[in-house]
Amino acid sequence: MITGNSPYDGGNLILKTEDKNELISNFPDSKSVIRPLYGTSNFINGEMQYCLWIRDEHLDLANSISPIFDRIEKVRTSRLSGGQVAKTLVSRAHQFRYTHVSETHSIIVPRHSSERREYIPFGLLNVNSIINDGALALYDAELWILSVLLSRIHMAWVRCIAGRIKIDLRYLSGLCYNTYPTPPLTAKNRRDLRICAENILLARETHFPATIADLYDPDEMPANLKEAHEQNDEVVERIYIGRRFKNDTERLDKLFELYTKMTTTLNPGSSA
Repeated sequence: MITGNSPYDGGNLILKTEDKNELISNFPDSKSVIRPLYGTSNFINGEMQYCLWIRDEHLDLANSISPIFDRIEKVRTSRLSGGQVAKTLVSRAHQFRYTHVSETHSIIVPRHSSERREYIPFGLLNVNSIINDGALALYDAELWILSVLLSRIHMAWVRCIAGRIKIDLRYLSGLCYNTYPTPPLTAKNRRDLRICAENILLARETHFPATIADLYDPDEMPANLKEAHEQNDEVVERIYIGRRFKNDTERLDKLFELYTKMTTTLNPGSSA
């Protein structure tokens, strides 16, 4: 899990929907260098945003389109007057600082989520989508991982150790994800978890165009989505102890038991 792509662009590689539509209308070839862009806020709230995503082999095309050429030059100017990192990026003003992409799909990990939600609404994005540094990302991760992230037991862990922005949860990869203990998984476990993740995603789709914020409002969560999560929790928790946990206290007891074993294995010479 890594941070999404940082633009360092002075806002010039980012497009609103109307900017994107105007650009494609006037310059149809520009479509090949425009991608949907997601961070935490617009993913959760359903506000579409786009970016110029220009590979080196497409730079000549981009420069031939005057509004894009102008934006690239503004990025160059912004970086020349920026800090040390920005200055190192002047020679490739057509690109974000980082250019991580997936080969098949990405799991988007919201950095912040309301304390009121029962689950952090991790999501699945297609191969054309770009994740910015307003969110974290798992590129080409197996889908069973999404099932675990969307589980009640993972939420118990996050609520216990995550950072906070006021009262909202702040998801940190090093603290929440890298430390999270899972038991050994069989091929059947992974298959069952993948199916659960798919069912959650399908349940969300039945409520299009409702936003993620709408769907995960704890007072308004649709019945079929709630049921998909319940089924997911059932499968995940049975993998841990063969039954559902009674409460979060029991969930955390099991997680810290596994965490202790995990860290002892990684550091066999450490004292208890």
